[in-house]
Amino acid sequence: MEVFLRRGRLPALRGCRPRHSGGPRRLLLSQLFQPLNLQAGGEAGWDGRAGEPTCRSQKLMLQAGLIHPASPGCYHYLPPTVRAMEKLVKAVDEEMQAVAGQKLNMPSLSSAELWRASGRWDGMGTELFRLADRHGKDYCLGPTHEEAVTELVAAQSNLSYKQLPLRLYQVTRKFRDEPKPRFGLLRSREFYMKDMYTFDASEEAARQTYDLVCDAYRSLFNRLGLPFVKVRAATGSIGGTVSHEFQLPADIGEDRLVLCPDGHFAANVETLNREQTSCPTCGEKLTQTRGIEVGHTFYLGTKYSSVSNAVFYSPENKPQLAEMGCYGLGITRILAASIEVLSTEDSIRWPSLIAPYQLCFIPPKRGSKEEEEKGATLLERVYDDLAEALPHLASDSVLDDRTQLTIGKRLKDANKLGYPYVVIAGKRVSEDPPVFEVWNQNASEVLFLTREGVIELLSKVQVP
Repeated sequence: MEVFLRRGRLPALRGCRPRHSGGPRRLLLSQLFQPLNLQAGGEAGWDGRAGEPTCRSQKLMLQAGLIHPASPGCYHYLPPTVRAMEKLVKAVDEEMQAVAGQKLNMPSLSSAELWRASGRWDGMGTELFRLADRHGKDYCLGPTHEEAVTELVAAQSNLSYKQLPLRLYQVTRKFRDEPKPRFGLLRSREFYMKDMYTFDASEEAARQTYDLVCDAYRSLFNRLGLPFVKVRAATGSIGGTVSHEFQLPADIGEDRLVLCPDGHFAANVETLNREQTSCPTCGEKLTQTRGIEVGHTFYLGTKYSSVSNAVFYSPENKPQLAEMGCYGLGITRILAASIEVLSTEDSIRWPSLIAPYQLCFIPPKRGSKEEEEKGATLLERVYDDLAEALPHLASDSVLDDRTQLTIGKRLKDANKLGYPYVVIAGKRVSEDPPVFEVWNQNASEVLFLTREGVIELLSKVQVP
């Protein structure tokens, strides 16, 4: 990445601070740790692993300096990606807490004893990352935490029905020894997941919780503007009797889906018998597509509570096994999948809610007529007004100070990186009053606005 700090003619850029005391620091693109490789080719394996298949999101995230490969299936998440992930987690927190979720954090190291008791130490096979401590005790790096959370709840010996439903969730790193990690963050060995575990007093209550959390997932994906579909799914190694996946239809998806054209039925094909080709509700022929799984829900019943004896005391003061459910969201997979389905081949498009930065300022090229007529100073004044009127948005902005490059080159880069808004001090900045060029990527429109118009437009931007 090119590092450039303008000296002399643009002291405000060099100082990185707006004129208003106490305001946020201006983040200069030249100082952002985002090793851009925007001119890189798209050949398979260009990130260093020859012959590995790649997909749109993987190529775009590598080119944009959002991720960097560390080892097969493991990536460094660079600062812009961490910002996007933190925004996504904030939105997830809002949805989970709206359904009375309580956030906790459980150890990544999980005792083999718990997994042997549930039968999954052997049942999960080579997917588990296994290790032993210096005393020879076996552990795994948790790919999921059903055993751990059930043991935690079971340890509460006086749990009352009055304390139910209990809805516990976390957002943590997970580990799965994928045999063929590929497609960047879509199929990796180390990733972030939101996993919720619920405990209810009856099957009826547990199914109500199931529907409630599914509705929260719908709300999240609607807020993100992602074209999801909820499909029936197999319970797999997690177990239980009811399971659904939340899928983003995409050609690169590894799951095959069948859908009723009228929306009455949707399923992962692994749940169907081979003869089923029509909707069981309306009889219409099922259409086929592929999808990326970004969420999964399970009604578990007493599969785990019976193993750990996770009980609560009824109104009659009798111990009863808790009815459980578990609910996963792939945090890092959602980031990659959203880029996969929303972006073009050469430009990232983020869900605006989680874009790393909402706004990019582009001052005039060094030595240009616009710079000579104080275009950079006028643009800085817009930033300063933004910092005063909308400090939350000012801190979600970046200034492209690479003024040795043309505005066109920097605008092209901004389009590739996916800023929802770009404000440019272009040719019309010399007018009276000065007019700025504003690219609204979400609406695919270009506006020409005065300083007051820019502030008014940006005041409508929602920042999580």
